Amino acid sequence: MDDRQPGRPGGGASQVTTTTQDALTVRGEASTQAAPATQADSPSTGGDVVLRLRDAALRFGDRTLWSGLNLDVAAGEFIAILGANGSGKSSLLKAILGQLPLSAGTAEFLGAPIKGGNRRIGYVPQQKLADEGVPLRAEDLIGLGVDGHRWGIPLPSKARRAAIDKLIHDVHAERYRHEPLSDLSGGEQQRLRIGQALAGDPRLLLCDEPLLSLDLAYQTVVSELVDKSRRTRNLGVLFVTHDINPILPMVDRVIYLAGGKIRIGTPDEVLRTEVLSELYGSPVDVVRTRGRIVVVGAVEPCITHTAPPSDGHTHKGDAHA
Repeated sequence: MDDRQPGRPGGGASQVTTTTQDALTVRGEASTQAAPATQADSPSTGGDVVLRLRDAALRFGDRTLWSGLNLDVAAGEFIAILGANGSGKSSLLKAILGQLPLSAGTAEFLGAPIKGGNRRIGYVPQQKLADEGVPLRAEDLIGLGVDGHRWGIPLPSKARRAAIDKLIHDVHAERYRHEPLSDLSGGEQQRLRIGQALAGDPRLLLCDEPLLSLDLAYQTVVSELVDKSRRTRNLGVLFVTHDINPILPMVDRVIYLAGGKIRIGTPDEVLRTEVLSELYGSPVDVVRTRGRIVVVGAVEPCITHTAPPSDGHTHKGDAHA
């Protein structure tokens, strides 16, 4: 996803159905009003703060993606990042990784200014199938997370083998650990990328649309795997997604980005008619139906998800746009 391109409400995944209007569906009931992120937004859990942003802003030339972001992320907290294409969701993760400098404000991880290459920040990218003929097995991808940051060829050792074995066990990849990476489905490869991200014993896990192009069954598998890792390792999680449904039971708070503005709160506080209408500067209706909330906004091209639930073990064909 290119955050430099302007967007409107919406985006693709199983949750989104767009005809003449753009629709985003979530579960839940509305409660109190979400506030702009102009004051420090406190964690919803009682854990130690692992990430702190103060008056953070990111601009590309004359365009401001977002500004005035004040946020504390606690250990064990799960935060979803939502918003239109081009609103700066992935760029926020890049700033936290130290890959993009903030245009204003400060960012601290574990009490120190953020620098690039910190292994205590894990990163799970968007799903992308490995090319045919890539000479890597499943366990080799995990191994890159264990010592791929070091110079030279990794040397076999009991400690290295034990670390790889544990990570493969944690992401339930034992069945295909020796298979070529290019033979695995998108969902199986995402399991491995989560294991790779956990190899540095992170305190914060950044997930950049890890459910994109996965079928419904693997969206659930990957979401639950991230949540289990969060709970067992007491991780803070920032999870970029267009579809909040697979992760809604896990989410503590939502960061919604649109038009350079930010709202932070629980899903019930943020996903409301008045909040999203203010963010987008145009009427946005939030409709409750059958235990879901449907957010209806601007006209967009038709986007539907047609992938049926699968057994989670199809190869080369489990990714559907």
